[in-house]
Amino acid sequence: MQHSAVPELELAHMNTRPIHWVATATALAGVVALSSVLQPDSARAAQASGPQAKSAPAASAPATTGVDFPIQCGTLKAIVQKKATGDLDGDGRPETVAVVHCDAGMGTPPDGVYVLTQAANADKPRVVATLVAPKTRETVTDFAVRDGAVLATLLGYSTEDVPSCCPDVKETAKWQWKDGEFVRSTPGNTQSI
Repeated sequence: MQHSAVPELELAHMNTRPIHWVATATALAGVVALSSVLQPDSARAAQASGPQAKSAPAASAPATTGVDFPIQCGTLKAIVQKKATGDLDGDGRPETVAVVHCDAGMGTPPDGVYVLTQAANADKPRVVATLVAPKTRETVTDFAVRDGAVLATLLGYSTEDVPSCCPDVKETAKWQWKDGEFVRSTPGNTQSI
């Protein structure tokens, strides 16, 4: 180790203290947590390369702009809070699932979850299914489309008397296309919060 010509000048990395290790561990934990949230799109994560990958061009997922969602917002506008895409019905064309609520300035407006599709010759996408209606007063937290299923964590209320500020029920839900309709299953982990 080479010593400094001027003894009072020490570099910060020369004398590590426990706080340095705590800061490093915290930064590393943040990177790991962020990487678990930011996952590659399942439709593009494992594409083949070479001549077999140059088959028919993939259909693009329906956009959410300009869609008339079946949500009543009065003078407010409906905003798409989250969206995800995937082939939900196995026809080779992706659908878009959108979480939509009214753009309220305050509070927690309830969400609606809608499935959009667009025919090859159609001008714009259309809503083909409502998975969560806003009238149920549920809010969507975690949300994804994986393996042909829509997955969501819903915050709701045990009774009408529970104020809108304070949901007291948390449940996970999964929807899959079966026999011409979306069927909801809940894995049995509904919890009070």
